[in-house]
Amino acid sequence: MSSRLSLGTTAAAVALLSVALTLTAQEPAHASANRIRLGNASDVSRTSWNGPAFTMNGAGAVIPASMGRAVNDITGGTGTMDVVVLAGSAPTSGSVTPECDTVMTLTGVSSCTTWTLTAATDGNNSQVNADVRNAEFVYFAGGDQCKYSAWKGTALEASVESVVAKGGGSGGGSAGHHINSPIVYDACNGSVTSAEALANPYDRYISFTTGMFQWPNYAGVINDSHFVTRDRMGRTMSFLARAVKDGLAPGGAAWGVGVEEGGGSLYLDRNGMATQYGKDAYVVLADHQPEQAVDRKPLTYSGFKIWRLTPGSTFDFKNRPTCGYYLRSVNNGIADANLYTGTPQTNCGSQGGGSTLAETEPNDTRDAANDATTLASPGTVTGSMKSTTDRDYFKVSMNSGQTASVNCAVPSAYDADLYWLDSTGSTLERSVNNGAGSDESVSFTRTAAGAGTYYLELEAYAGSGTASYSCSVTKS
Repeated sequence: MSSRLSLGTTAAAVALLSVALTLTAQEPAHASANRIRLGNASDVSRTSWNGPAFTMNGAGAVIPASMGRAVNDITGGTGTMDVVVLAGSAPTSGSVTPECDTVMTLTGVSSCTTWTLTAATDGNNSQVNADVRNAEFVYFAGGDQCKYSAWKGTALEASVESVVAKGGGSGGGSAGHHINSPIVYDACNGSVTSAEALANPYDRYISFTTGMFQWPNYAGVINDSHFVTRDRMGRTMSFLARAVKDGLAPGGAAWGVGVEEGGGSLYLDRNGMATQYGKDAYVVLADHQPEQAVDRKPLTYSGFKIWRLTPGSTFDFKNRPTCGYYLRSVNNGIADANLYTGTPQTNCGSQGGGSTLAETEPNDTRDAANDATTLASPGTVTGSMKSTTDRDYFKVSMNSGQTASVNCAVPSAYDADLYWLDSTGSTLERSVNNGAGSDESVSFTRTAAGAGTYYLELEAYAGSGTASYSCSVTKS
């Protein structure tokens, strides 16, 4: 969350503003909704656009470089387009339209309309929705993302989605950056620091909104802002561990995108390729279950994968990389040193089949077990108990002296038990906690010489369903 900053206005903009204020006074609008339009009074009419395009900014202000690229990509470099700025509060000083002041300096912009909406019900204001649907880009100002999350399920959510669907775009800064991710840290209970989040990933200040905006190529992401200046890597790590633990992210993997303030902007094009502008950004991946993420206990998580994006660098969100990251961990609430710098790993090829393995049926016997022998460590296996008699087997390998730790998050739809078997099917370790949704965990150390084959077995004890379990597998 941040205050909205004045960027100044030109004499022409002041004149247009005067006209717009006069028009606004004559327009019927919600008592809590205020409209100011700069530029042309009529909307651009065009049959097709070339987006979508997205700008994810570390602070509230519009960044001309990334916003200019969005305008150029959406229009295809020809003609003009309309922009709408949505804000949950008015600036306390300076220009009343700071975002539109910047937008109107860009080539290819016909108009920019600022709507200040102070009530959740404003999401159903007919004039707001008409302006948004007629625009080609929607920019969410800085402020309070909890106010934006209150628009979930209103007509305004659908209107913003329609802009992206027709080839337009969306974006925002600070709070506006947060609301543009599919998993939103909404701050509705207050803002949390990294120290607080690492000490308790279920701190009362940590709350999420899901099921709102689902932009192409951006699945499983939690946005964070003011990233380095306010030291937010730790809290993003906690957010990601929670998202994996609680099943908020698809496939058992959650991604954080933290953008620095002072000009930082992540631009995402129609093909899922991101380019960083101004200041650094960080992409953080949690791809296995946390070793410890429970209420009132500090976080423990090994091996967050972190990509540092310097200005001019790119990141492919459609085909997300499996190398080029550095690793950092959290142990008992204490994060490793040097969270914002590290040497990228370049020998990731040894990880074989990748960091997540989803079950493939049939895998109900050891002979039909899914092969997890090339799974990265830490890695994740996922599946579901499709019937009350379902059993899922995964084949793993271990070297002498290695310890395997398996932690399974089980959904509330069923009770599943966890077994660690040797190559003949004999049970070496088991976890059989009672109750639907009860997590299971086992640990085993190979003391025999050489390598050995083992099996993980998940067995339905009570209930069934399509909801996925997720088991982290760590070898040390």
